[in-house]
Amino acid sequence: MPQLERYGNAFGLLSVPFLVVGAWMALVWSPPDIHMGQDVRLLYAHVPTIIVGYLAFTITLLASLMLLWKKDLKWDNLALASAEIGVIFTVVAVVVGSIWGSLTWGVYWVWDPRLTTTAVLVVVFVGYLLLRALTDDPWTRARISAVVAIFGFIDIPVVHFSVVWWRSLHESLTLSMDSRMAAALIVNMIAFTLLFGFLLSKRLRLARLSRNQEAVDWSVQSRMREMEPAHG
Repeated sequence: MPQLERYGNAFGLLSVPFLVVGAWMALVWSPPDIHMGQDVRLLYAHVPTIIVGYLAFTITLLASLMLLWKKDLKWDNLALASAEIGVIFTVVAVVVGSIWGSLTWGVYWVWDPRLTTTAVLVVVFVGYLLLRALTDDPWTRARISAVVAIFGFIDIPVVHFSVVWWRSLHESLTLSMDSRMAAALIVNMIAFTLLFGFLLSKRLRLARLSRNQEAVDWSVQSRMREMEPAHG
C-alpha cells in the first residue's frame, strides 16, 4: 500500500490526457448509435463509472478478507478508502443511468432489476460507511465493517447478471458496437480507472494519518484512565 500512495500522483497525471481524449472521443469522434442515437454518448460515462465501482468494492472485499486473516488495521484503511470512492462512482453511474432512462424510457427511474439491485448495492455500502461511526473501538469497527463488506459484495454478481436472470428494460452491453465506439469506451475506462487509482492513493493516505492520530488519542486516553485512581 505504500507503493499505491507513492504512485498516486503518477496515476493522476496519466488520467488527465486520457480524460481529455476520452471526452473528445465520446462527444465528437464516435458516431451516434443506430438505435439510441446521440443518447449513446452517456454510455461512455455510465459504463466506466459502474465498472470502477465494481473494482472499488472488489478491493474493499479483498481488503476486508485480509483484515480478518492478518488482523492488521492497515487493511481496514484500504477497505474504507476504496468503499468511499466506490460509492461515489456508483452514485455517478446511477445518476447518468437515470438521465439515460429519462431519454429512453421517458422516466428517470423504474424498478428495473438492474436499477433496483444497483440501488441496493449503494444502500449497503452507504450503510457500511455509516456503521463505522457506531463504535470508537478500531478493532470492533474494522471487524464488523469487514463482515458487512463481504456480504454486501454478494450483490455485485446479482447486479451484473440481473439482465440475464430477469426480464429487464436495461440494455446489455454487446460486442457488436462500431469500432470507434469500442475505442472510445476503452479509452474512457482507462481514464476512469487511472482517476480511481489517484483518488484511492490520496484517500488511503488520509486514512493512514487518521488511524495514526486515532492511535495516539487512544494511548492518551488509556494513560489518563490509568492515572485517575491515583488522583482519587
